[in-house]
Amino acid sequence: MLKPIKKRFDIRITANNQSLTKTFELDKNIVAVNGLLLTSDKDDLLYYRGSQKIEINGEEYFPDQYESKLLMSGINVSPKQRYYDLGGVSPGNGSVKISYQDTETSGIIFTPYRVSLYVDCSIESNT
Repeated sequence: MLKPIKKRFDIRITANNQSLTKTFELDKNIVAVNGLLLTSDKDDLLYYRGSQKIEINGEEYFPDQYESKLLMSGINVSPKQRYYDLGGVSPGNGSVKISYQDTETSGIIFTPYRVSLYVDCSIESNT
């Protein structure tokens, strides 16, 4: 029986124009990655300044410089529809890699911020 689960992975952006790559490990009992969502403690910085590349199991799902605003969702969207649908891809080795880039933009002053990558998964459940 498959059970839905959400995983959250955070990165801290501490410098103007910072580029940061992090790899996160999914639980071993995860059998599918259904979707992704980006949020931040400073949504305006993520929206206007952020871009990234996202890979799952070494396979690129979002190319370098993919704009963060395309993976964000507003509060006016139903909670069940907020994730970018990946259609249940295999997690393979369970690695999720994000290469995030903060890019200076006129009118948006930099301050340190957190980027959160939420991963909607399915796990194998014995209950």
